[in-house]
Amino acid sequence: MLAILVNPVGKFGYLRPAWHSTKPIQIRAMAQSTVPSSSFHGVISSDPSASFAAVPGRYHLYISYACPWASRCFTFLKIKGLDEVISYTVVKPKWEKTKEGEDHSGWVFATSETEESGALPDPVNGAKSIRALYELANPALTSGKFSVPVLWDKKLKTIVNNESGEIIRMFNSEFNEFAKNPDLDLYPPHLRTKIDEINDWILPNINSGVYKSGFSQTQEAYDANVKTLFESLERAEEILSKQRYLCGNTLTEADIRLFVTLIRFDEVYAVHFKCNKKLIREYPNLFNYTKDVYQFPGVSETVNIDHIKRHYYGSHPWINPVGLVPVGSNIDYSAPHDRARFTQ
Repeated sequence: MLAILVNPVGKFGYLRPAWHSTKPIQIRAMAQSTVPSSSFHGVISSDPSASFAAVPGRYHLYISYACPWASRCFTFLKIKGLDEVISYTVVKPKWEKTKEGEDHSGWVFATSETEESGALPDPVNGAKSIRALYELANPALTSGKFSVPVLWDKKLKTIVNNESGEIIRMFNSEFNEFAKNPDLDLYPPHLRTKIDEINDWILPNINSGVYKSGFSQTQEAYDANVKTLFESLERAEEILSKQRYLCGNTLTEADIRLFVTLIRFDEVYAVHFKCNKKLIREYPNLFNYTKDVYQFPGVSETVNIDHIKRHYYGSHPWINPVGLVPVGSNIDYSAPHDRARFTQ
């Protein structure tokens, strides 16, 4: 049976996913979240003399519709209007074996343009898996967390960066000369302190909170993690009862970070990760806010509910052994919302 490589985190009592699988082993470690550790931290700069200069056509983004960390990078690419500057490829939703004769399972590319709706072969390197890209960038890397997103440099044939928090900042500012929406600043100087403060509790309590709950290994740990998660959702609900977005009436990075969890919540996290105390559609402000962000130009193109559901329900056999995919509620996020009342 395929199983994800997991790391139980003593402080929170949950299994920390390593985003690939070999055998169900346990490694004792202390950590603060479920974010995959990153190995590549190159910086793209608008300075033409930089090692990684912001040049149209030089970079390629590898993502999964299912992964919230990768999806926020894809969202920045789309709403900034960089899709003709930075090319991208979407992997298949369900993990598969990445090498013959090994148990490792992870993100793989479609073998043809028609094999899997929404997924394509790798047009840059002809790789069969995300793992192969890591090994191409660093042949000595034979194990680790072969995660998405991957921002690839076609010129130097290497990974520039695989940390979503760093990639979105580069997309926000360094390609403005070529962006269709250069004036859209999702991390404006006057809001950076507030954005950082909000990120500091959204990330561990909500983005990672659903994973801490779903991968809990004791009832006590689950109860504690779910409590923190829903207290934080209530906190966000309260903020959004007074203003359109998390930092005021302007969409920012903090909203994209929260949105990628909210859009997955009712369809996946409430069921798969047992985060069912309350659904997002039961929060008047959070639900309308989710629809509002979804309807921001470019965002809906980054959401593929089918890929999201097939990944989670099909790639975690120790949670869902048979791989059944629930019918779901089929929420229409394009339906009218009431958030414009804050900017009238």
